Amino acid sequence: MVDDNNKKTYTARGVVQHYAQLRTLQPAEATILELLKNQLVSMKMLDIGVGGGRTTQHFSQLVGEYIGIDYSTNMIAACQKRFSRASHPPVFEVCDARDMSKFSDNSFDFILFSFNGIDYISHSERLNVFQEIRRVGKSGGYFFFSTHNLIGLERAFNWKKQISFNPLSSYVNLVMLAFMHAFNFPINLKYLQASEYAIIKDESHNFRLNTYYVRPREQLKQLESNFRDIKIYSWKTGREMTSESEINSNLDMWLYYLCIIK
Repeated sequence: MVDDNNKKTYTARGVVQHYAQLRTLQPAEATILELLKNQLVSMKMLDIGVGGGRTTQHFSQLVGEYIGIDYSTNMIAACQKRFSRASHPPVFEVCDARDMSKFSDNSFDFILFSFNGIDYISHSERLNVFQEIRRVGKSGGYFFFSTHNLIGLERAFNWKKQISFNPLSSYVNLVMLAFMHAFNFPINLKYLQASEYAIIKDESHNFRLNTYYVRPREQLKQLESNFRDIKIYSWKTGREMTSESEINSNLDMWLYYLCIIK
């Protein structure tokens, strides 16, 4: 099962410590915080895959009610320790996005699943999570998440794109490419170009994680039955991408999607 080793990784002490020291919002997250800032005070927010509380410090004091969840008990313990001295400590609970039965239907105005947390479960479980998010989210509310971009991965698997005028950079890139091939045999560039999504062991946490990569057109297809008015944002710049050509040529290793819950 895809999740077994992933969950084990996210409970490891060193990994938990890494996430517990993160502070900064990614550019797309900062864009959405600015976009929703006047509405947040009246919102009940669910922060899925909260990790070490990176997003908590930015959102929890702005929303009307905040709950952060993670399936890693060690991550939740780290969050509780990190925010224990806050004047109004955020609420944290151990909960798996695949089973949020502890929450009633139509409970949340804003649901965040950041840092590609949805990419560490199987394809079928991913689709079920989208349905579960629609259930616990209020109609007309917001769902915002990030996911790895298969178009960006294609470039990483193309040896010609790893060559530059800098010999050291070329060497490092080619070594990384060799690792990518070794950990993912027999997957190659041709396979990726013919796929709508793929599960890959990438360099995250020393190739320990099975990571889901998806084309934007496939991601939109997965979302359309539960969400509407979907917008796509660049991870690197935080800017919304509005044209199909721009989306399909973007090489960011992951993208953000802002959806309205049906």
